[in-house]
Amino acid sequence: MLVADEEVDRSAAPAAVRTGLAQLGEAEPSSAVLLAEQAELRHAVVAVLAASRSLGRVVVTDGMALDVLGHLDRRPAPPDGDADDLARWKRLELLRIAARDLTGVDDLPTTGRLLAHLADEVLRQAHRLAGARAEGVAVVAMGKAGACELNYASDVDLLFVGDGDARPILEAGRRCFRLDADLRPEGRDGPLVRSLDSYEAYWDRWADTWEFQALLKARPVAGSADLQERFAQAAERRVWGQPFGAEELRSVRSMKARAEAEVARKGLATRELKRGRGGIRDIEFAVQLLQLVHGRADEDLRTPATLDALAELAGAGYVGEEDARLLAEAYTFLRIVEHRLQLVDEAQVHAVPTQPAPLQHLARVLGYRDDERTTAVARFEAELVRHQTVARSIHERLFFRPLLEAFTTSDGPLTIEAARERLSALGFTDAERTRQAVLELTRGMRRASRLMNALLPLLLEWLSESPDPDLGLLGLRTLATGSHRSARLAETFRESPESARRLCTVAGTSRLLTSLVERQPELLGWLADDRDLAPLERDELLSRARAAMAVRDPDDRAAALQRLRQAELFRIAAADLLGVLPSGSSVGSSLSALAEAVLEAALEAAEPPVPMAVVAMGRLGGRELGFASDLDVVLFHDERGGGAGAEAEAAVSRFLKLLRGQTPAQQVWDVDLDLRPEGKQGRLAASLTGFESYLDRWAATWERQALVRGRPCAGDRAVQAWWQEIVDGWVWRRPFTEDDAREVRRMKARVERERIPPGEDPAFHLKLGRGSLADVEWTVQLLQLQHGVPGPATLPALAALEAADAIDAEDAAVLAAAWRFCEATRNRWFLVKGAPGNSLPTQADQLSRLARSLDTTAAGLRNDYRRVTRRARTVVESLFYAR
Repeated sequence: MLVADEEVDRSAAPAAVRTGLAQLGEAEPSSAVLLAEQAELRHAVVAVLAASRSLGRVVVTDGMALDVLGHLDRRPAPPDGDADDLARWKRLELLRIAARDLTGVDDLPTTGRLLAHLADEVLRQAHRLAGARAEGVAVVAMGKAGACELNYASDVDLLFVGDGDARPILEAGRRCFRLDADLRPEGRDGPLVRSLDSYEAYWDRWADTWEFQALLKARPVAGSADLQERFAQAAERRVWGQPFGAEELRSVRSMKARAEAEVARKGLATRELKRGRGGIRDIEFAVQLLQLVHGRADEDLRTPATLDALAELAGAGYVGEEDARLLAEAYTFLRIVEHRLQLVDEAQVHAVPTQPAPLQHLARVLGYRDDERTTAVARFEAELVRHQTVARSIHERLFFRPLLEAFTTSDGPLTIEAARERLSALGFTDAERTRQAVLELTRGMRRASRLMNALLPLLLEWLSESPDPDLGLLGLRTLATGSHRSARLAETFRESPESARRLCTVAGTSRLLTSLVERQPELLGWLADDRDLAPLERDELLSRARAAMAVRDPDDRAAALQRLRQAELFRIAAADLLGVLPSGSSVGSSLSALAEAVLEAALEAAEPPVPMAVVAMGRLGGRELGFASDLDVVLFHDERGGGAGAEAEAAVSRFLKLLRGQTPAQQVWDVDLDLRPEGKQGRLAASLTGFESYLDRWAATWERQALVRGRPCAGDRAVQAWWQEIVDGWVWRRPFTEDDAREVRRMKARVERERIPPGEDPAFHLKLGRGSLADVEWTVQLLQLQHGVPGPATLPALAALEAADAIDAEDAAVLAAAWRFCEATRNRWFLVKGAPGNSLPTQADQLSRLARSLDTTAAGLRNDYRRVTRRARTVVESLFYAR
């Protein structure tokens, strides 16, 4: 045996060590003497064989390996030969670095630097081997290589700058490392090599925020020294000269959230060392964002290595010393675990194994051992959870706890100026107003104040992720005004942090929804559970509406009905904002069900003396109500009992009085009867026989088109059925001629010539713009009439037209996409604005808030509008105008 059994047994993998030593003895008979005489060599060999299969093979097969392991302080000289020589040198130097790491000679930062310097030398030698073809190319290391904190199995991220061919560099270098040039401008679609002027032009015009974040770690390593220096200076100017405000911060945080969600979707949230909760990326991300926020004013923060930057942030007061210490400990632990995982086979592994054998091996390589109290695996897993939990906790409050200390104490580490700088980047535009709100929320020694003080770091983070953090903080401040309300709010937050997070989103999006919670505080409890936010079915809504009508006083009835409508509006709007509307539900269908229940209860309360029904028209008829929609309805009655005309009119007047209220503040819903026969000149309640006669003698083509969306929705069932029979005969059983189609087109042309109201942007109009809602709806209705396909709702009608071969699937999909986009955007704009709006806002701040609420950017929202509406308009030109 080359090594004493006791030393082998103490190793992390005794069986692997014994096998490796046996193979080494066969390959190098002289190794027995060397191992016996040189303790340093022996320890290094045992450590490598126990930790790494791939490097163990190098120990056994490369005759230089023992010399390298016997002289760990001596770096082998880089070769001046070919790519094969370079690859061998890389393996031996990696062996030396790993042995120093595994035997405790080097700490994590030193190991990372040595690995990065190894990559640097490989790239310099690859550049040499590339010869004249790459003479004008400089190589820039990015990511962990650029920051000198490389892993054993990291990709080496690169950019190439200058004039020449970088492919020979990649060809030689890939014998040693996985080289990745995808961080270049335009990614894989962009040129592999760009001139410095081209990089600068791209950065100035096209680069995304994440690309400037990536430039934090840019470090030129090979090629022309002059070009390296000029690239470094240009990159530094762009990183620290670019604004880094709320939009930029949201952009990179959103990217990280998507990556985190993908890890969670794969079930790796707790085992993923890199991207999981409390993982390496959490710490790196937080440090980089603080560098980007404060590094413009403080040059000492402009260091690419994570641990160095964290120390600088703590020393300057941007991070609390204790938080920085704990983060550094967690980062060091997680990176060492990652190193040990990757050393096994030099594979890109970031997840802790679940199988017992590899997990046991990992724990032992990390130094854990079984004893009478617990196992090595249990010890390791407990330590892992502790570091992940601490890292995540600090990550979630790292931005905000120093802000609170700056606002509430005179000796906090963060200066007021730095606090303003950080608040601005987080989207809070008025530092003084934010300070006052924080003080008001945390003032006093009440339990609610203490709880709010503990929650505020999280609340501020959640608010910063909302479209308008200032608005959200103002909303929280309003909801917490008064000791009783403050206590209730704090108690709700204590019982359900998810309610707190969701309230921050709601309050930071819509002043209207915050005001509804202010009037009905019990609505806050609905935010805790998706089930409470699920829209109610029509029957349940009708039951609640009838209960509201049970009071005697007419004013109290209206108030109760209004309260019901506002509560259900909050339920539907909050579910829409938070993305938790159940499958099969939509804003339109949910609001329409609510409207039908309100209309049914109001008609019952009006006590009509004759059978009467409400017919929904327009958007209500199509079950497509928006948050800003009024209710287009027509009321019909069966007059065959005779003598009920005046009494029917009186009943409708009572119905309208209840819903419209005496003042705008008392209004339950805005009801519009203008689509009744003869319009405003006609009776409020039309008789069905009169209606049938009117259709036969006087009705115009536009009324036939309007009736496509007609649908009985409340009142006497027999009247509803009679109305449906009349309309089916007049709309769907009569021929629709080419003259009728021309008339519809003429009407649409007149609508298009009408001036869009002042203040609304015709280029981005959601209702009347080319390819927007009106275009889609008119096209669908014309096709329905031409092909005899009934149905009041736009999207189901499109599906029915496709099934009837009246429109091909691609055109139907284009129209449906435009309709969905415009409808969703218009609904969201109402919530953000608090008032109706039919076009994308023209003011930049309003457009940004709307875009953020839709999880995009202002430019992205406009581009999406152009894309879907242009495609839709092409279909409209073909199908509606037959061009």
